Amino acid sequence: MSTTLYVKADQHQTAILQLVKSTIDVEITKLELAIEMADKRLEPFENRYHVTSEDFLRRFTAEDLDGGDDEYVCWVGEYRLKQRILEKLHYLRGIENN
Repeated sequence: MSTTLYVKADQHQTAILQLVKSTIDVEITKLELAIEMADKRLEPFENRYHVTSEDFLRRFTAEDLDGGDDEYVCWVGEYRLKQRILEKLHYLRGIENN
């Protein structure tokens, strides 16, 4: 999927386009770092229960985990946060400028 971003500027259009592209690139870098951090927080759960986070969401309940509700909420929350970050990253990477 691609999104085209149009910038209309009376003056300094090239400078404004470079600024927008630079800002998008910085945000992409931040999101990539956030994904790495989320993966590091998900890894202990996945290693402990020998299951991916995707499988965990399909198959597990809080009663299945040693840490009960607290552990379940942390794992689900972290995974959903990662999914939202991935969605934002997907949109930003799909932007084209003209």
